[in-house]
Amino acid sequence: MKLKALALAGILLAPLAHAKGDIMVHDAYARATPPSAANSAVFTTLMNHSDKERSIVSATTPAAGKVELHDVIMDGDVMKMRQVQTIAIPANGQVELKPGSLHIMLFDLKDGLKEGEQISMTLTFANGETQTFDAPVKKVMSGMKKMNHDHH
Repeated sequence: MKLKALALAGILLAPLAHAKGDIMVHDAYARATPPSAANSAVFTTLMNHSDKERSIVSATTPAAGKVELHDVIMDGDVMKMRQVQTIAIPANGQVELKPGSLHIMLFDLKDGLKEGEQISMTLTFANGETQTFDAPVKKVMSGMKKMNHDHH
C-alpha cells in the first residue's frame, strides 16, 4: 500500500517540479492569449540547490519566434517592462518569475496559446548548461494592470 501511495504522489507531483542538476523549476505556466495575440509570457519559480549563483542568459521555445528575459520597473507612476541580459538565481535560493516582475517574454507567437495546451521552454545558463521544461498554458487573472511595453 505504501508503494502505491508513493507512486501516486510521484505521478501527481511530477508536473509541478522539473529538475536538472541543481536547478528545480516549480509551478511553471504560460499566459493564455486570444487567437490573434502576438505576445505572451512564462512565469515560474526557479530554485537553486547549489552553493553557486546561477544565471539564465537566454530562453527559447518552439511556440515563439523570439524570446526575451524581462523585468518590470517603476518609472515615475508608470510600470515599464524592460529586457534584462540575465536572471540570477542566488546560491541555495530561489527567484520567482511572476506578473509585474521578472518573467520570460514570448514574441511572434506561432499560434495563440490556448488554455490547456502545453509549451516546451529551454533555459540556457551562463555556464552553457541548458534545462528544458514544459509550461502548461493557463488563463491569468483579468485584473492585471496595463503595462507600458516600450523597451527602452
